[in-house]
Amino acid sequence: MANARVLTLILAGGQGSRLSILGEKRAKPAVAFAGKYRIIDFPLSNAVNSELYRVAVLTQYRPHSLMQHIGIGEPWDLNRTQPNGVQIWQPYRGRKDQDWYRGTADALYQNRNFIADSGCERLLILSGDHIYKQDYRDLLRYHDEKGADLTVAVMRVKPEETHRFGIMDVDEHERIAKFTEKPKDATSTLASMGIYVFNTDFLLRYLESDAQNPNSQHDFGKNLIPEMVANDKVYAYPFSGYWVDVGTIQSYWETNLALLDEGAGLNLGDMNWVIHTRSRERPPVHLGRHAVVQNALLSNGCDIQGTVIHSVLSPGVVVEAGALVRDSVIMNDTVIRSGALVDRCVLDKEIEIGRGAQLGCGDDHTPNALEPANLNTGITIVGKRAKAPADAQIGRNCRIDPGTTREDYDELLVASGGTVTTRTALVDDSVR
Repeated sequence: MANARVLTLILAGGQGSRLSILGEKRAKPAVAFAGKYRIIDFPLSNAVNSELYRVAVLTQYRPHSLMQHIGIGEPWDLNRTQPNGVQIWQPYRGRKDQDWYRGTADALYQNRNFIADSGCERLLILSGDHIYKQDYRDLLRYHDEKGADLTVAVMRVKPEETHRFGIMDVDEHERIAKFTEKPKDATSTLASMGIYVFNTDFLLRYLESDAQNPNSQHDFGKNLIPEMVANDKVYAYPFSGYWVDVGTIQSYWETNLALLDEGAGLNLGDMNWVIHTRSRERPPVHLGRHAVVQNALLSNGCDIQGTVIHSVLSPGVVVEAGALVRDSVIMNDTVIRSGALVDRCVLDKEIEIGRGAQLGCGDDHTPNALEPANLNTGITIVGKRAKAPADAQIGRNCRIDPGTTREDYDELLVASGGTVTTRTALVDDSVR
């Protein structure tokens, strides 16, 4: 099957609510990862490395940063003459059936005319917020060999994680016999990766039927796939490579720092499968005379005068003399002033940590009072363009909201589990 007959659709409109303040100003696929990349870079790069050049990205929640990053697709070799290249499909209000996307199936239904007009025989549908490498050509061949109407890429997950995924049972030929979305009590550990191959005409028929059903939630996992399993040829494609859903603060922090381990599952240095990104021109990394760096990823434009241990730094991060960064993920253009400590933290873009400030200090692991389900493993997070005042002491599981300044602190001590919020409304800075 010619790859030109495949339309790749990347669903990138989700709000990363479990990423807390990292997902409040941008769509989850636009969040920085591994220093210089963004999460969306992985499915985009997988597509072009698989010689799939007809790509549409479906956006919705705070899309500006994501759209600016993708642009016309030149970093991924997607600035091509139509019908190839990358397109951005956004919801809009117009005809009576156009509105915000109500679910994954509705997102495709509202774009059904674009899909039909593409003339493509197959649809490869991807999630825009997973970290992995995959050659989709193998998946597409498998789909054709099975004569499937739908093929779902699957992998084994831990039993305690099955409630987060669509879980299925398969027969000896890998045909799916049962599919349950996020079950409380799973009968299997075989989970959907959110990667699907559909025959185009087959899916369009189901989208039309689903749109007319007032009782549907218009979601693949909850509505369409269980019905397809019962009535059509639906197969599971086993995947055994590296794949991570960085959907929580803990998994985001863990997955970034896991890149520092020997034999990390994700090899970013593999020149046979390059992960492409949009990156500004910046000077080389500068290590000062007294700088100490141990087991860290440093991106272009970083200026390190202090100490960085077991951490991932995005472009343009400054660590002044006497400052210590440990077990942390630091995003673009953040400045950590002299004498400051940043321990087990995730810092968003353009933050300033004042002189002598201590973030992630102490042994108290009280969960965050505002977000106990998200911030309970000792990680403190700081939002975009916040300014932590000099000599502040901020404990663990703390949330420091975007744009906060000295005026937003009642006192310089923020106990573990505490939150600092802005006292005045901020101008929307979702772009960037």
